[in-house]
Amino acid sequence: MSASTIVSQCNSSSPTSENSSGSQKTGSPLSRYESQKRRDWNTFGQYLKNHKPPLVLSRCSGAHILEFLRYLDQFGKTKVHSTSCPFFGHPHPPAPCPCPLRQAWGSLDALVGRLRAAFEENGGRPEANPFGARAVRLYLREVRDTQAKARGIAYEKKKRKKPQKQVVVEDHLLECDDEDHDAARTNRGLLMGGSSGPRSSLIIPLSVLN
Repeated sequence: MSASTIVSQCNSSSPTSENSSGSQKTGSPLSRYESQKRRDWNTFGQYLKNHKPPLVLSRCSGAHILEFLRYLDQFGKTKVHSTSCPFFGHPHPPAPCPCPLRQAWGSLDALVGRLRAAFEENGGRPEANPFGARAVRLYLREVRDTQAKARGIAYEKKKRKKPQKQVVVEDHLLECDDEDHDAARTNRGLLMGGSSGPRSSLIIPLSVLN
């Protein structure tokens, strides 16, 4: 069970369900993102309610967010190998192992992003947003690096391909020898439809003009 599907543990009596984020007009269907954000917000509200002692959203800090993220690990499906495991750093283990299951870094990162937006949509102040706390960012970075090493998966951004430069006729003509200058000008006139001759679809190679 991923972090985005733990909503099955929440009920409709969540104290934040009435003020859930992404509210839409009556009869207007919610987008997939808004629906997921609402379920995540209700899940977090239920977690605060069941916390011992119960937590109030206004007093929630980055430390409480870390407790919530670690709590979600029990529902994870991502195998994270320990350093003593023979499959440590193996992207495709050939056999099962007793290493624990955890929430994948990508799921946690997306979850925190949705809850951070929901917090402010429900009246929270941006400067007091616990989901944007430095401790939470450091935790997510640590989870990413740890899982990358344990699972042998590198999280790197894809490099954008550089656009190919178009070949310009002008550049090609400049490479001609001096003795081909006149022929090049004639060929240029045919290509560009200039005054040296009528426009034609025929392209004459420079070697023919020698």
